[in-house]
Amino acid sequence: MTLPAHAGIDAIVNDPAGAVIGLDYDGTLSPIVPDPAAARVHPRVPGVLAALAPLVRAVVIVTGRPPRTALALGEVPGGPSLAGVPGLVILGHYGLERWEDGRLTAPPPPPGLDLVRARLPELTAGLDGVWIEDKDRAVAVHTRRCADPAAALEALRGPVAALAEEAGLAVEPGRMVLELRPAGMDKGRALSAFLAERDARSVMFVGDDLGDLAAFDAVESAGIPGVRVCSGSTEVTALAERADVVVDGPEGVVAFLGDLVARFGKPSASGRA
Repeated sequence: MTLPAHAGIDAIVNDPAGAVIGLDYDGTLSPIVPDPAAARVHPRVPGVLAALAPLVRAVVIVTGRPPRTALALGEVPGGPSLAGVPGLVILGHYGLERWEDGRLTAPPPPPGLDLVRARLPELTAGLDGVWIEDKDRAVAVHTRRCADPAAALEALRGPVAALAEEAGLAVEPGRMVLELRPAGMDKGRALSAFLAERDARSVMFVGDDLGDLAAFDAVESAGIPGVRVCSGSTEVTALAERADVVVDGPEGVVAFLGDLVARFGKPSASGRA
């Protein structure tokens, strides 16, 4: 693909050493699949990130998954892996966990999750196809395998919200999923803190789901040139409505990042070198 004309893209291309590239995982670097445990990274992602990372200030994955899960799913058989991307940082559980240079730092899990683990099977009983995913510091309820995923998700919204309130947790809605997780952190706060830490001069964030809206907000409020990229789908349109650039799923994300790498060192679309 050809990169569109955009001031944020120009800023990144003209000063890559000041750019932070933020990326969601599911639906952005990997396809959405019925079983989240099988959501392996797009096979060309590790390679394109390995080419991108040495050129920019930082590449950071901001995800609801635990960092070690993203790393495990980021292995390409017989090829490169996310763990091999130079300087990669993974902010997992919406920023509560951090993986960098092979080290993981994280606070203790919130106690309310024990209540959630005990009660969720009761709430989902009778809904064939519902699957509960334990993420250690969060628990997600998936309805993608149900005969009517949207109806099952809607039926669970109220009971899950009530359980989350009782447990002192927040509910993060997504693509056929409701995730119960600790309150007080989201992708926007995680990205904003990282931008300040790295003294970023420009920022890009690529996402696909409702949880990425907070990261889009962070790009808008950062006070530096920025670009919001949506990994498009028919399931979620809210991000596309807010995005500066919309690409066609993970395949489009790979092409977009590859073209970004190719543009470094070349004149920008507006003629600035």
